[in-house]
Amino acid sequence: MQFTDLQDTIVALATPAGAGAIGIIRLSGQEAISIVNTFFAAKDLQKVPSHSIHLGYIRNEENQIIDQALVSVFKTPQSYTKENIIEISCHGSQYILQQLLELCCRSGARMAREGEFTMRAFLNGQMDLSQAEAVADLIAAESASAHQMALKQMRGGFSEEIKKLREELLHFASMIELELDFGEEDVEFADRKDLQKLVSEILQLLRHLSDSFQLGNAIKNGVNTVLAGRPNAGKSTLLNAMLNEERAIVSDIAGTTRDTIEEILNINGLQFRLIDTAGIRQAGDQIEAIGVQKTLEEVKKSAILLYVYDYLQTNPAMVQKDIEALLTDSMQLILVANKYDQYEQLDETEKYNHERRYDAKGWRAIEAAWQNRYQLLHISAKSKEGIEHIKSQLYDLIASGKTNNQSTIVSNTRHYAALQSATESLDSVLNGLEIGITGDFLAMDIRHALNALGEITGEISTDDLLGNIFSRFCIGK
Repeated sequence: MQFTDLQDTIVALATPAGAGAIGIIRLSGQEAISIVNTFFAAKDLQKVPSHSIHLGYIRNEENQIIDQALVSVFKTPQSYTKENIIEISCHGSQYILQQLLELCCRSGARMAREGEFTMRAFLNGQMDLSQAEAVADLIAAESASAHQMALKQMRGGFSEEIKKLREELLHFASMIELELDFGEEDVEFADRKDLQKLVSEILQLLRHLSDSFQLGNAIKNGVNTVLAGRPNAGKSTLLNAMLNEERAIVSDIAGTTRDTIEEILNINGLQFRLIDTAGIRQAGDQIEAIGVQKTLEEVKKSAILLYVYDYLQTNPAMVQKDIEALLTDSMQLILVANKYDQYEQLDETEKYNHERRYDAKGWRAIEAAWQNRYQLLHISAKSKEGIEHIKSQLYDLIASGKTNNQSTIVSNTRHYAALQSATESLDSVLNGLEIGITGDFLAMDIRHALNALGEITGEISTDDLLGNIFSRFCIGK
């Protein structure tokens, strides 16, 4: 994105493309009002008050009426961008909207780039960078939790915390650098014990913010949750039961699912991307082999693995083998012993024989080890027994103890990386204080932390960074 033409007046369609009842065209810039004045004859918009709306006809250069429209006027600095803004609300015909856009461009505006309105709001001091990014998150929010999280960040909750931390650190950085100017006189302007206490407190806050990222990322993007297991374990039946709809084909024939099926499940505001997969086994044909390969690929990308197995027909040693092959260090595991209703329907003799077989083969010990390390749930997907328990466990894996509405939740990967960088620098400050390193090295580490925190709010930024962020916005915002 170029930053050399910010004095231009820009124009864009602010409503989604496609036919609709109304469409809104937005202009921003010093000449926005005078440009619209050339084709809106109802009033002299230069003379009307800010935040006013006016009805009139839009006419082209040949004085032909294009549409009757409402024109909203927002005068600098009381606008979204702190520039003059005009919004034209007209009928949603694609022809009318295109005619208006072309008319604006012929009258002196140019087409806006992605996110250019919000970028101007940032550059003009209307909001900081983290608030600007929250605008995009608010537009993309697909759940109440994502909406609330983005709204809080857009209002500046996260920014205020970061700014406060920077101000406290900046004071000590200034004192230490002042000491360097008097290096030959061996003076200390920054009390080392006070600095150590402050850095420890800031580190605690930074780690708390970093720890919230898992939850924030889950709220914003959803949690990849793959259902895997052997053929005929009941994965598709479980998917249908969790969604409460017949989404996947279910049959008694092993290998029915050949491709992955993905659906969204919302649990208390958290979105889980449930992915049903082909059964893991030696494939009988090329199509099934592709399905098994896709299963393995989806498992690698997942944050949670729901491993489903037939409680009566699958031996735990086989399950253990699959777990060892599939599970990674970053993955959460829930073991789902399905078709438990079939066990409960056995008579006492059959149950006794089943238990003896378990003990004789050492399977009971394997299950006991699972209980200590993972979540092990006994359910019946067919009768929907235990489904709510699975949902509860999924939610707790991500959000347990972290759902305080008053606390700040980090959802942006860039912010998380900056927090990690600041944490590393402040850890170096603490280590340096313990071993008594000189002030110039302390000042360097504090400056690194200040820069990392400044990148979050945009106090430290580059054209490349801004271009990368705002290019992800939709045009017209």
